[in-house]
Amino acid sequence: MKNAVTAALLLGVLCLVAAPGPTVAGETIGVVRTASGDATITRGENPIPAAPGMKLLVGDTLGTGPDGSLGVILRDDSSLSIGPESRLVLQSFLFSPYEGKFDLVARITQGTMAYLSGLIGKLAPQEARFETPTATIGIRGTRFAVMVGEPSDR
Repeated sequence: MKNAVTAALLLGVLCLVAAPGPTVAGETIGVVRTASGDATITRGENPIPAAPGMKLLVGDTLGTGPDGSLGVILRDDSSLSIGPESRLVLQSFLFSPYEGKFDLVARITQGTMAYLSGLIGKLAPQEARFETPTATIGIRGTRFAVMVGEPSDR
């Protein structure tokens, strides 16, 4: 019983810490957890070599080369894994559970990506979407993978 009460208190504190107000320009929306090979974060016109612990902002482009990969965690505990030769832009992110405001929009233009939903995908799945050059993926589950290649001549 004592462990259950302690666990409940810790969970409550973590929810308060993990649920800040709305994201404003320049505010951290996530962090790089893993980076290997040729992996960069492009902010504006400046590509920066990706490294674990690097903070992510709205508008950042995550890119990998032929031997690169990236793993990121967003503020709502969503995780994205990006494979070799990939480009993904974090277009929009809003995580304000106290105000009931949620938004996650990412655009993958090439390569591969796997997504595991965090709180936005669970609390407001209609507010999370991933765009590709030919389709939009709406979140109705907890995970998916996508591969964006060259257009075919069909």
